[in-house]
Amino acid sequence: MKPYRFLILTLLIFAASFALAQKQLVLLKGEKVMLRLNPGDEFIISLKGEKRKLNSYINNLFDTAVMLHKTIVPLHRIDKIYFKHSAFINRFGTFLVVGGVAYFVVDQFNTVVVRGDDASLDESVTAVSAVMVAVGLPMMLAKKRYQRLGGRHRLIVVEENSPFYVAPVRGLEDEP
Repeated sequence: MKPYRFLILTLLIFAASFALAQKQLVLLKGEKVMLRLNPGDEFIISLKGEKRKLNSYINNLFDTAVMLHKTIVPLHRIDKIYFKHSAFINRFGTFLVVGGVAYFVVDQFNTVVVRGDDASLDESVTAVSAVMVAVGLPMMLAKKRYQRLGGRHRLIVVEENSPFYVAPVRGLEDEP
């Protein structure tokens, strides 16, 4: 009787270790991870040939499909994934805005503190600064809200043994 208990206990331990292995849904651009989602995360998509968005949460992940609440959606049917992300153009716009404001402030500091003159506006400095801020502000604020799949962008389901897998950090959402 004892060997059977040992066998059952061993099987239960192995079954529990396999149950803890969690999958992740990863959006790749080439070999770079753009988005990583775990079961329970919000998932907003649109399917190929449809105009409406599906807004749900990831219930379960399979090798070639994702379960949203009670609906199984094959990965090849997903056309767009909606999420906010920044691109190079957003960072360049931020650089232009900060640079334009800094250029104006440094010129005023140079005029008042270093030279000892009264505060005045230099037309060339003001024009360059205004153009940098005017061009950079829309670039900084324009955020891409979705990513269309295809070409270099693809969805894959990864497990713990994958180089794209990163263990989820849980428990931080509950803290104030």
